Amino acid sequence: MTDAGETAVRLLDVAVAAMGGQQRDGQHEMAKQVAKAIDEGKHLLVQAGTGTGKSLAYLIPLIAHAQESGRPAVVATATLALQAQVVGRDLPRLLGAIEGELDHPVDVALVKGRSNYLCKHKLSGGFPSEDGGEGTLFAVGEDLAVAHPAGGGPTTQLGREVKRLREWAEETETGDRDDLVPGVSDRAWRQVSVTALECLGAQRCPLAAECFSELARQRGAEADIVVTNHAMLAINAFEGLNVLPEYDVVVVDEAHELQDRVTGAVSAQLSAAMAAAAASSARKHRGITAEALQSAAAQLDLALAGIPNGLLARGLPEELAQAVELVRDASRVALSDSKPGEGQSADGGRQVARSRLLAILECCERMLDAEANGEVVWVSRAGTFDPATGYSSPADDAPATLSIAPLNVGARLRDGLFAGHTVVLTSATLAIGAAFEPAAGGLGLLGAGAPSWTGVDVGSPFDYPKQGMLYVAKHLPKPGRGLSHEAVDELEALIRASSGGALCLFSSRRAAEEAADELRGRLDVQILCQGESSMSALVRQFSDEPDTCLFGTMSLWQGVDVPGHACRLVVIDRIPFPRPDDPLTTARSRAVAQAGGNGFMSVSASHAAVRLAQGAGRLIRSTEDRGVVAVLDSRLATERYGAFLRSALPPLWGTTDRGVVLQALERLAATGRARA
Repeated sequence: MTDAGETAVRLLDVAVAAMGGQQRDGQHEMAKQVAKAIDEGKHLLVQAGTGTGKSLAYLIPLIAHAQESGRPAVVATATLALQAQVVGRDLPRLLGAIEGELDHPVDVALVKGRSNYLCKHKLSGGFPSEDGGEGTLFAVGEDLAVAHPAGGGPTTQLGREVKRLREWAEETETGDRDDLVPGVSDRAWRQVSVTALECLGAQRCPLAAECFSELARQRGAEADIVVTNHAMLAINAFEGLNVLPEYDVVVVDEAHELQDRVTGAVSAQLSAAMAAAAASSARKHRGITAEALQSAAAQLDLALAGIPNGLLARGLPEELAQAVELVRDASRVALSDSKPGEGQSADGGRQVARSRLLAILECCERMLDAEANGEVVWVSRAGTFDPATGYSSPADDAPATLSIAPLNVGARLRDGLFAGHTVVLTSATLAIGAAFEPAAGGLGLLGAGAPSWTGVDVGSPFDYPKQGMLYVAKHLPKPGRGLSHEAVDELEALIRASSGGALCLFSSRRAAEEAADELRGRLDVQILCQGESSMSALVRQFSDEPDTCLFGTMSLWQGVDVPGHACRLVVIDRIPFPRPDDPLTTARSRAVAQAGGNGFMSVSASHAAVRLAQGAGRLIRSTEDRGVVAVLDSRLATERYGAFLRSALPPLWGTTDRGVVLQALERLAATGRARA
């Protein structure tokens, strides 16, 4: 064992003893391996099963390194939920336990994207109210002034939430949405926050000195340990924006998500509506005509009209390429014409207008060079919801959007992340079977010129067959596009038997919302649903109230840690395959097939296996936990690929017998009531 490894194990033993925890072989092994990787400057992939205590196992070597080197170390997670856990629970407990062993106090900072912080300039009226659909790229948000009768308070839920946000703004020290308890809806939060696109920046904003986002970044620059997310890590590595302090070591937790999160962070969209909105904003806030851009937007709309949804496997058709060129050229001219005048004061409207033009220009340039740069482009359209299928069916006459993303982010990660840093990647589901190569390949760690790395699986301390059941509802019909009536009835029976305490994971937001609405009318237990408050507030309430249920989507499939009786049932509505018409999945599957592999198994099935394992992993979080994972997708028991998917799951005791499971849940509920 290296000196660094010995130090890490010693500190780990001190911490575990002080916190009254149990010694775990896997945790010791992981701490040694992380310390060795940092000491030798080599990349490491660590699979650490649920219950290993991997947070402590990587935090201790990071703290030791920061103390010795004087340089900050970074922890990057995929979800805000895990960020909150690391900063709000794991690090405070750990630092309190080893305080006497440290040379000096350890400063910790949490750095998130701008939209997670309240914007004081927006609250003070520094941004315009514009007509832009909710969720569109350039939507600034609704008017902060919510109508209410003279002498009375706001009459709508939105108005009441905004009023509370204004009051909270006067007392909060962080402006961080997760510190607002109880939370507010996404719609209300948009009234008081800005995106990176809308932000004036520290040099021009009149309230920069008070900016919560800027203050968080300043704390990060002075911290020993910086906690952030995958998207910020990607922006820092690829965009050159320096949103993180200079670091030499980073631990990427939930590393199975890194490829998708990076892909999302570097993707871009273009539509005729966006180009037209940029032209309109330029006229309104920059005082230029932008007629050429308005005309180019119309040409783009015409060019997209005849192109069906889906991947443009052969690149942009000639007419569409010409339209994109027109938009590019017009946006470049408008951008040149809109340069701020000398001495011109900062203005939110002008900033948004110029940022829109720049985003349009950069997106067009990427799309015209997509093939040369290994990127893929596709067309998508919004549609109307079909209750029979549960999906939105794109309408032929709906406005089209062009999207672009890298076919593979491995090369970018290799150059922007792994070069010049020591990277430790960890997850409970980083390997498929015993192989790390599938994950390593997607991250740029295989092939000519790839850096060297080591893969280690440190196991899990849980006795899964004795602690939990895996129930597959084999009798249910094969899932269609929506959540079937039979599946809703099955979900009702399971929750009724368990008397609540259910974490229900859905493949779509709409499915979660519809199931919550339906079952609220059938059951007496409280049902929370993602989007009704901040994620941390929802998880906190679910954890504190043993019979409450929480319904949500992919954000809850990993990083949520609720040990004990409060989470005794985890329900997964369907195998989380990518949508069959997902353009990136299609492109990546074709690339595998062209290389002689099995595109479905390598891309779709592997994607589903990792996420299914993550969802099932929400159940057993401690050696005392007992419960059931119920999968409402019969294909897990009936299709040939079911065995491959099940092999990725924790080794729970398996059954397809509905009666056995309902009885087990009733016993669990009775045991919980007796303990209470």
